[in-house]
Amino acid sequence: MSISISTPTPETVTAAYSGAAAAASQKVQQPAQTTATDTVTLTQSQQVVQLYNQGQSVSQIASSMSMTVNLVNNYLGITAAG
Repeated sequence: MSISISTPTPETVTAAYSGAAAAASQKVQQPAQTTATDTVTLTQSQQVVQLYNQGQSVSQIASSMSMTVNLVNNYLGITAAG
């Protein structure tokens, strides 16, 4: 196993130093940090569908949204059998 070691020439050292100095002297513009928040307003029927998809029962949705079970069923497209 052999390892080769090379010694940099003065020109290489000068070029590397001048490149680093030029980079350090430039100001880097960072993007502005914002905390923008998008807000989406759901209709009552969209809220019902979302809650149902999250696993809530029809009666839970009706109770939490202060509406009738029939209205929740209507929003979900559930028809009464019979």
